[in-house]
Amino acid sequence: MSRTRVKICGFTQIEDVSNAVTLGVDALGFVFVESSPRCVKIEQVKAMIQQLPPFVQTVGLFMDQSEQEIHEVLQEVPLNLLQFHGNEASEFCAQFKMPYIKAIPMGGGVDVLEYAAQHVESIGFLLDSHAFGESGGSGDVFDWEKIPRGFDRPLILAGGLNIDNVSEAVRQVKPYAVDVSSGVEAAKGIKDQEKMAAFIRGVRNGDK
Repeated sequence: MSRTRVKICGFTQIEDVSNAVTLGVDALGFVFVESSPRCVKIEQVKAMIQQLPPFVQTVGLFMDQSEQEIHEVLQEVPLNLLQFHGNEASEFCAQFKMPYIKAIPMGGGVDVLEYAAQHVESIGFLLDSHAFGESGGSGDVFDWEKIPRGFDRPLILAGGLNIDNVSEAVRQVKPYAVDVSSGVEAAKGIKDQEKMAAFIRGVRNGDK
C-alpha cells in the first residue's frame, strides 16, 4: 500500500521547521503572499531552510503575483516546487522552468477536470476549500464527494484537515498527499508540535 505524503504549510519559525522535519514531514510550505497572516520574507525562509536535511522538499506558495516578485524569491531561496493559488494561466506558471502544482478552488463550483486540463504542465493538483480569489488556509472543509474520478496526476488534499478528520480523509479520498496549515497551529503561523505529531499519526492510521 502506498504511503500518503504530508505537506505542512505556513511556517514562520525555525523551531517549527525543525520539529516538523524531526516528525518526518515530506514537504514544507512557505507563503509569499502579502495578504496572508503566514506571509514570510525571503531572509526568514533562507534562515528556516538553511539546515534542512536531504529529501525534504521546500514549496513556495504564490497567488496572482508578478513575474518579477516570483523571480526575486527564486534568486534567493532554493525552492524545490512552486504552488500557485490564484488565477495564474498555465503559461505563466510554466515560465519559471520549475515543477509546480496548481490549487483548484473547490469552493467555487468549478469544473475540476476542465480546470486541471488547462494546466497540462502541473505535476499535481491541490484541492482546497477556497473559492476563486481566496487564498485558502481558512480551516474549512469541502465536500470530498465533489472530487471526480479520472485524474491522471497526483492529488493533494487540503482544506480544513486536522487531527480529527485526516484519517478518514486519507481512507475516503486516497490522495497522493495531504496539506495542512491551520489544523496544526497554536496561532496563525505558529505550529503546535503535538498537533503536527498527531496529524502525521492520523495520516499513517488512514494508510492502514
